Amino acid sequence: MRLHRLEITAFGPFGTAQTVDFDTLSSAGLFLLHGPTGAGKTSVLDAVCFALYGSVPGVRQSPGASLRSDHAPVGTYTEVLLELTVGERRLEITRRPAQQRPKKRGGGFTTEKAQTWLREYDPATGEWAGLSRSHQEIGEEITQLVGMSREQFCQVVLLPQGDFAKFLRADAEARGKLLGRLFDTRRFAAVEERLADLRRAAEQQVRDGDERLLTLAHRMTQAAGGLDAARAPVEGRPGDPGLAESVLTWAAVARTEAREALDIAGVRFTAAEHGQAAARAALDDEKELADRQARHADALRRREQLTARTPERDRHQAALDRSLKAERVAPALGLRKDAEREHATAQAARERSRAHLPPDLADQGAEHLSALEHRLRGELGGLGSARRAEQRAAALAEERAALAREARADEDALQDAAGWLADWEPRRTALAERVEATTDAAARAEHLAGRLEPARRRLAAARRRDALERDTAAAEARLTDAREHRNTAHEAWLDVKSRRLRGIAAELAATLTEGDACQVCGSTAHPAPARATADHVDRATEDAAYAAYTRADESRTAVERDLAVTREAWSTAREDVLSAADGSASAPGSDPTVDELAREVEELTRLHSEAHTLAGQTHHAREALARAEREYEERVGAQREAERRVAARTSRREALDGEQAALDEEVVRGRGAFGSVAEHATRLERQIAVLVEAAATVRSAELAAQRLKEADDRLADAAYRAGFTTPAEARDALVGEAERRALQQRVDVWQAEAAAVADRLAEPGTAAAAALPPADPAAAAAAHTAADRGLRQAASDLAAARERETGLTGLSRQAGTEVRRLGPLREEYDRVARLAALTAGTSAENERRMRLESYVLAARLEQVAAAATARLQRMSSGRYTLVHSDARSGGKRAGLGLHVVDAWTGNERDTATLSGGETFFASLALALGLADVVTDEAGGVRLDTLFIDEGFGSLDEQTLDEVLDVLDSLRERDRSVGIVSHVGDLRRRIPAQLEVVKARHGSAVRLRTGGDALSG
Repeated sequence: MRLHRLEITAFGPFGTAQTVDFDTLSSAGLFLLHGPTGAGKTSVLDAVCFALYGSVPGVRQSPGASLRSDHAPVGTYTEVLLELTVGERRLEITRRPAQQRPKKRGGGFTTEKAQTWLREYDPATGEWAGLSRSHQEIGEEITQLVGMSREQFCQVVLLPQGDFAKFLRADAEARGKLLGRLFDTRRFAAVEERLADLRRAAEQQVRDGDERLLTLAHRMTQAAGGLDAARAPVEGRPGDPGLAESVLTWAAVARTEAREALDIAGVRFTAAEHGQAAARAALDDEKELADRQARHADALRRREQLTARTPERDRHQAALDRSLKAERVAPALGLRKDAEREHATAQAARERSRAHLPPDLADQGAEHLSALEHRLRGELGGLGSARRAEQRAAALAEERAALAREARADEDALQDAAGWLADWEPRRTALAERVEATTDAAARAEHLAGRLEPARRRLAAARRRDALERDTAAAEARLTDAREHRNTAHEAWLDVKSRRLRGIAAELAATLTEGDACQVCGSTAHPAPARATADHVDRATEDAAYAAYTRADESRTAVERDLAVTREAWSTAREDVLSAADGSASAPGSDPTVDELAREVEELTRLHSEAHTLAGQTHHAREALARAEREYEERVGAQREAERRVAARTSRREALDGEQAALDEEVVRGRGAFGSVAEHATRLERQIAVLVEAAATVRSAELAAQRLKEADDRLADAAYRAGFTTPAEARDALVGEAERRALQQRVDVWQAEAAAVADRLAEPGTAAAAALPPADPAAAAAAHTAADRGLRQAASDLAAARERETGLTGLSRQAGTEVRRLGPLREEYDRVARLAALTAGTSAENERRMRLESYVLAARLEQVAAAATARLQRMSSGRYTLVHSDARSGGKRAGLGLHVVDAWTGNERDTATLSGGETFFASLALALGLADVVTDEAGGVRLDTLFIDEGFGSLDEQTLDEVLDVLDSLRERDRSVGIVSHVGDLRRRIPAQLEVVKARHGSAVRLRTGGDALSG
């Protein structure tokens, strides 16, 4: 990974945009990043980390901490841009953190979300191509390409010497935490936890299995109640080694005893079963004898009853026989009844028709009446022409009356149309003038509306302008007070700071301890420490003064922002007021007042309302004119149509008069002595209908009389053949269907009962049983009950023995299954428990008592020590070598010890015994070695740019040369190393420099190379 360019804007102490050209710095291989304390050297490294991972190292990313520069002007975005090459790809990352910005409308601020851009350079086209704007996608892409997390990057690329000095002196626990973060050994700790969980789970499964086995043993003891084995149950607890064998042995003994008890109960049940069968057979025999004796007595009683009902049965049978003979005469009786009913109906119709005939025709036959009917029909046919003439004459009279009505209506219409058309022209002119007036009002209302809305906006803007003018005056007064307060606080802070700087040597001397290295020169001897003067102030006083100045400056900045926002709003409102339309009440070049604009709006509102009201009548005016024109056309057309109808009616009336005279002559001839031809024809039609009905009734009466005579003959013949003397006798013998079925049922019941009694008395066993002594079923039932009770008891004993044997067999089988299932679980538990104890360091097989994670970290630490020794020997002129130690220290973990071997003495000692300078180059060598190992661990990603932060002030001249030679040798692998330090001697030794300069308005960076840097 090589850095090319870094652009910082409004980030940390940098108020304006700053650019760092890493390509120029890296060309020298070794470059220096220096500047006064607090200028922002570390902020440059923070910007690199923020561009890659979206956050900065350590406490500087704590909640509430802001990355935005307090020196940045309002409206400038906080932004970091980093151009780098990683994995043969040239990328550009741009990040903006979440930050406050002024609202686009109104006053105040709003929070803008964090944003990220990732672009890639395409050498083929020479252009940058956008890849993503997603925080998550860009974070995953960068982590995958770099191969390190943010914590690893901050330890490997941004080498913090203070942390590695602590690492050298730390105990095994502290080293384990740091190495665990760098090499991500959480998976090995997870393996330890997983094995421990598996051990606990397997142990619980074994205990659960033993619990189930003891439960089965308890259930078998309950099932074996009454046996000898139940008196000596299984004793044991979950986890006992011989528990399974004890349970299986006891179960085998209990099953044997249960089978013996089952065999004994089976023999007793068989004997009881035979006794119960014999008692049951004796009981059945007694019951059968008693039943036959009872059946014989019942048959005798029923036979006596049948003998008493014999005369009644003979009467019923005789009635059924006579009814069967009468059934043969029933059809003839039905025909005679139908003929008689038909004859009576025909006679009644004949009498009704005779009442409508004249007396001379009342007794005439059908032939005479039909002849008279034909004669009258001929006379009616001769009146057809006269009837049509009379109907036509009536139609002509109606048509003449209709013509008279139409004539009167047309005369009224002509008079009305003439009167209306006389006033048409004045009315049309008035309606047209009304339409034109409303159209002009609509155009005027639209024009006034276009002027009214801008006037209202200017009035509202004028009111905002006056309110903002008052707010501006108040804000300017607040700004003056804030500036005075800020300047006073700033002068007070500068005074306190200068007093503290004059006595800073005494403050540093107060922290010196004999034997510890000085923070400035690195010496462990302090012959003449400085003393504090009377006007010296401590750091707390300076911090309080600076905090007061910061609050005052933030208050002044906030007031300035508010004033700027207010002035901008006032300018906008004034521009809105001055954008006057034509016809404005204000004079050109002057600001109109609110009263002037209000009067203008009021006048425009009144005129617009009047015009809008009149324009609203346009539609009604046009509709009225259209209706009037349509009515004019309709009346003119109606007038012409009425004149045409008058001429046509005159011709039609003359034709009707001629036709009426001809029809009158024919009607007179056909009417005769009647009032009209229709009356004459109606009279003839009624006479014809009466004659037709009378002839029909005469014929029907004659035919019905003939049918009645024939029915009487057939009935007499049928009655004689059936054996009856007269038809009346046959009619009396006939009974209804319901009565016949009732008689037949009574006869059938008597016959069935007689047959049943005869069958009962004829049974061979019944007569023999009647001759025997009376049966005694009660004694046989008592004997059977006693035998049955004995059988149930034997069956209950057998069922209990069988259930006990079955239960013990099933529970024994479950116990055997449980024992077989527990076998693999016990083996699994033994294996997992052994592995868990081995990885946790509690097993006797683990001689070093090292946990798995510690073992892996020890291997990594051994690699780091080997890589660090290669550089430490060069820095110490071959004197020191770092070695890994896996010895235990007291009760702490083993495997993470780190010792240094002194070649001058040949002794191995702890790294905590190194001096200040020795600790620095030992920690530097350790950091570089760790960087190599972590790089290899990350997949071999090349780290072409490294930074080393502070610590060079504790080195003497010779050691500093050796350290710089080692750092300069890193260029052999095409690396560039940046040293972050304020040691003055380094500025004379390293030509390529990036200087961070601080000023009142924010820090800035300066790039110096060659002689320019060495002279500066």
